Amino acid sequence: MLGKKNRQQKIFFKPRKLRDLIPDDHVLVKVDKVLDLSWLDDAVRHTYSEGSGRASIPPEVAVRLMLAGFLLGIVHDRKLEREARVNVAIRWFAGLELEDEIPDHSSMTRIRGRWGEELFREIFTRSVRECDRSGLLSDCVHIDATFIRADVSLDSLVERHVEAVMEENESRGEERKRNRRSKRNLGSTTDPDASMGRSSRKGEFEPRYKQHTAVDSAKGVVVDVDVTTGKAYEGAEILKQVRRTGETLGRMPGKVTADAGYASGENYRDLEEMGVEPLIVPRPEKRVGEKISKHDFRYDSLNHVVKCPGGKELRRTTRDHTGWYYTARTEDCQDCELRDKCLPPSQKRRKILIVHGEDAVLRARRRFAEDEEVKGLMRRHKGIVEGRHGEAKENHGLRRAVRRGLGEVLIQAFLTAAAMNLKRLAASFFALYALCKAAHRAPGRLGRFLCPVFPIRTIHPRVVLRPFCP
Repeated sequence: MLGKKNRQQKIFFKPRKLRDLIPDDHVLVKVDKVLDLSWLDDAVRHTYSEGSGRASIPPEVAVRLMLAGFLLGIVHDRKLEREARVNVAIRWFAGLELEDEIPDHSSMTRIRGRWGEELFREIFTRSVRECDRSGLLSDCVHIDATFIRADVSLDSLVERHVEAVMEENESRGEERKRNRRSKRNLGSTTDPDASMGRSSRKGEFEPRYKQHTAVDSAKGVVVDVDVTTGKAYEGAEILKQVRRTGETLGRMPGKVTADAGYASGENYRDLEEMGVEPLIVPRPEKRVGEKISKHDFRYDSLNHVVKCPGGKELRRTTRDHTGWYYTARTEDCQDCELRDKCLPPSQKRRKILIVHGEDAVLRARRRFAEDEEVKGLMRRHKGIVEGRHGEAKENHGLRRAVRRGLGEVLIQAFLTAAAMNLKRLAASFFALYALCKAAHRAPGRLGRFLCPVFPIRTIHPRVVLRPFCP
């Protein structure tokens, strides 16, 4: 007999907990086990007026709503408000009953403006420290940058800059350098903080922001994040990222990997002085046929002398912001047998530039040429840090900024990174919880010795499990 269902639902409500309607493997259920916002009220109390005005939205409710949106890929406030009205999991995660009103999207905007960027940085920082206390971090950090499309239309550029933008996107030849300069003058009337940039040589220029990310090598935990305008040079940000990571964790990372875009003598030198091993890919040596290049010269950093392949010495002469110029004597170059391979006919003597931190650069070249462990870390670098960028863009809405202004985009980056870290923290929690349950099923007292955290019944639902039993 064919079954039928009466669609007229006479009973609207049955006495049942909201939690019973949500599956145990839902991401919000898992994250709730490791999310602790008990500190939040005291942190934002100074932004409210005591004893006057109407009661505000509870701070924990607001943050939980925001995090729920980023965990589920709902990053727009209006869409999150509509989804929370019908999504039982979001209501339960935020601590709202069925009869409670969902906070208006405009209230979320005012809350972000009232609290400021530093409060959301603290939320992200605490997620990193919880991951560290749970043993999810190593001593190696991967650093890279990615573009975030600004929340503006190209029409905001058309009124003033349409011709320049078309030239930038269409030119592919001798005029590229000239056009590249003009892009710095482009901007958006609706979001002045965004600047023009492109992700590849064949890509189109668009108004963008640039996110600088540091990711731990063990489990892919994001340990530092920052946002700048699209024209910011990423190589100048690495030292700031390493210092912030050290402040967050209370210790400096042992190793830092990065691509050739970060390869400058100053970065190699300064990282070594900070006690960090710089695993930054050196820029390739430039050679023209059989001509003698700079890399054929030997640099003595102790005596500040450079020796050429012919055995002659080059001495310091002039200096600029990048380093020192070493120049040979004219009579040494005139009588040299290697002159034809070293100098053009019009030049009388050889001059080479030794950048600041040149000895650190040479150590890095030897390290990449000889150490197999370094090569393995660099192979892992791309999958770890670019994988987190892809995850943030595909699953958490970071491909495009949802609000305008550098501060708003920075808050979006903080919440995205915090959501990604909480997912990894929750995965670690439930993996260890499963080991505990399996151990306690052992007969007799055997489970007491097998359980990684003993006894299981004393584990508080919001306290991260310790890696070993006391």
